[in-house]
Amino acid sequence: MRKIRIEDAVGMVLGHDVTQIIPGKYKGPRFKRGHKIKKEDIPEFLKIGKEHIYVMVQKPGMIHEDEAALRLGRVFAGRNIEISGPSEGKVTLHSTIKGVLKINVPLLHRINLSRNVILSTIHRYTPCSPRMAVGATRIISLMAPEKQIEKVENWCRKEGPVIEILPYQKMNIGVLVTGNEFIKGRTQDRFDDKVGKKINQFGSRVVRKFVVPDEMDQISKALFDLQEDSVDLILVTGGLSVDPDDVTRAGIRKAGTKIIFYGTPILPGAMFLYGMLQEKPVLGLPACVFHHHATLFDLIFPRILAGEVLNRREMSFLGHGGYCQNCDPCHFPVCPFGKG
Repeated sequence: MRKIRIEDAVGMVLGHDVTQIIPGKYKGPRFKRGHKIKKEDIPEFLKIGKEHIYVMVQKPGMIHEDEAALRLGRVFAGRNIEISGPSEGKVTLHSTIKGVLKINVPLLHRINLSRNVILSTIHRYTPCSPRMAVGATRIISLMAPEKQIEKVENWCRKEGPVIEILPYQKMNIGVLVTGNEFIKGRTQDRFDDKVGKKINQFGSRVVRKFVVPDEMDQISKALFDLQEDSVDLILVTGGLSVDPDDVTRAGIRKAGTKIIFYGTPILPGAMFLYGMLQEKPVLGLPACVFHHHATLFDLIFPRILAGEVLNRREMSFLGHGGYCQNCDPCHFPVCPFGKG
């Protein structure tokens, strides 16, 4: 690239997009890379503050920002990601399906610690929809050594993918509601109105549901029946606090469930339980799921539908950002709650 006064650039080819900003109305390229500069363009360049521009004089071994961004975008894009652009030297990455965003965070950091290359994304594990933008990449300079781009490409081929979308599985779900108050008609079961609606929004469905009293043996038997049934995931509600009458956790354990974690640094969701009964995940949902718009269930459920297996270490990471501020109105999932 060669810097030159705009008055002297007539007839030359612009080497980069020239951005125009109209506050509150528009931000985008006024002149695109490759534009042949005409005399009548000069006032427009000066109006947007461009007294000098770069014209293309490409040296061997160097590549332009647009080519660099395209190559980076292609190698950063994993499953179910497509790219658009370049525009103003930037390539944007989009989801092609409904699913959960997964990011190789160590590799993302390595890329952004390298000189001249940047990759910016939304938070990992964000639920995504088709055509949703999830990140963008570019180089900082107008030109880059091709060897620099090749180095980053090789990292991604060995350690990637950097960004991918995990598709949701449509699961058949079994539900166990525990509580004497439901059996005796003192309180109305609200599972279908609260949690059930969220299940349906992800394309899964409740295929079997039991309501049992606070008795360990009955809880255990119901779980055994669900485990034997054709369900992919079991949800249990009620009786997960430390009150003396709460025996749900004991019943879950008696059924043979391996409890991976009980108790999390997420609020709301501190008394959440996650375990495996044979090969089927078991989620113990505390009472907060009926009172708050977003809880740990909303963080975990999409990931389980996408085939993720969780552990205590991951819950520890989610504690950073795991305190819900109960904003009114709630903007979840476009917020930092539980993003880690």
